[in-house]
Amino acid sequence: MKINQLNIVVLTGAGISAESGLRTFRDNGGLWEEHPVEEVATPQAWQRNPSMVWGFYQSRRRQLSEVEPNPAHFALSKLAEYAKDFFLITQNVDDLHERSGIMDVVHMHGQLRMLRCELSGKSEERMEPSDLESDFQFCTCCETASRLRPDIVWFGEQPMNMVEIYNKIETCDVFIVVGSSGHVYPAAGLVNFAKQSNAQTILINLEEPLNSFMFDETHFGSAGKILPKLVNEWIEQSSL
Repeated sequence: MKINQLNIVVLTGAGISAESGLRTFRDNGGLWEEHPVEEVATPQAWQRNPSMVWGFYQSRRRQLSEVEPNPAHFALSKLAEYAKDFFLITQNVDDLHERSGIMDVVHMHGQLRMLRCELSGKSEERMEPSDLESDFQFCTCCETASRLRPDIVWFGEQPMNMVEIYNKIETCDVFIVVGSSGHVYPAAGLVNFAKQSNAQTILINLEEPLNSFMFDETHFGSAGKILPKLVNEWIEQSSL
């Protein structure tokens, strides 16, 4: 595969962040870090018990400083340098891709670094120590400061940047998925769209996901071990 001649789109899921020590969004028991999803990741939960939801996300925001990008993140950053065109979509809300050197990342499900004004809908990057305390935070955009909520796409809300995502996939040559369970839509359905657009589809995942049959090429195991080898092979093929 001569990557220097190809438009490449990559979708990453929770599996790539898990290798850096971040827990996946749900374990096999249907819990999200020991909380039922309904308690911490829906608009109804925020209305019903904002203190619980806020505390949960503040804990996750503080955890960002405790983890680092892993070899899979850096392999994708290297791939971005060599590809003719590179576009990264992530289901993850952490900033590990950015910290590995990829600054243009599209977050489908929002970002932990950001908070959103409940009144205006404007987002602010708020990661100073005072922003990570237990108390609610308030915006800087309104004349009378309004409460901020996590800038996260909760269950029942529309994922972000979908028009841009579909446009990029429609014109890509290769669509690579790393660390995605194939459970969460619309992300799990993007491979179908890529296939319809005649893209080559490649999967790197710890285990076989539900939608593995949609991929032309599959690799099962640690992304941190598999991706660096694959990227180096693709770079070597491009130089021949």
